[in-house]
Amino acid sequence: MIPYNVLIKDDVIAARVDSLAGEIASSFADSPTILVGILRGSVVFLSDLMRAVFHHGMCPEVDFMILSSYEEGSKPGVLCVVQDVRLDLAGKSVLLVDDIADTGATLAQARELLLAKGAARVATCVLLDKPSRRKVDFTPDFAGFKIDDLFVVGYGLDHANRYRCLPFIATVTGQGE
Repeated sequence: MIPYNVLIKDDVIAARVDSLAGEIASSFADSPTILVGILRGSVVFLSDLMRAVFHHGMCPEVDFMILSSYEEGSKPGVLCVVQDVRLDLAGKSVLLVDDIADTGATLAQARELLLAKGAARVATCVLLDKPSRRKVDFTPDFAGFKIDDLFVVGYGLDHANRYRCLPFIATVTGQGE
């Protein structure tokens, strides 16, 4: 196990997800909406968020994308769609959901891809916003928590594809396995 310190406790996350769901439901009222999760990091957040928006009166469709910022042989920063959405987005509102907004490049490019597929509107929602790391002009429409430039794990965020299962957000404090 890697050493960590809890940064955001699970009950605090749950309360903020419910609050975000209320904001989202209000913003997307009377609009056919699709939640699109960027895998794998968004899976825990999206699962809780889609149940919470239901409790606020929404029953959206759900789809997923798998994105990579580079593939073997291509340049870093070039977004590659490993798995695209399967639902028809034409004329619908889309909420693009991810775990964290870091440089902003992936979310900004993914938003443009979804608009090009005919979505009437694409808003973005992240659990964590790390504005100090921004490399492109991007601000998420909905954000759970703003954090400093910290390496975090848990609640879907990983270190070497582990620790996504932690029910809280933690900072890594040293070396581990």
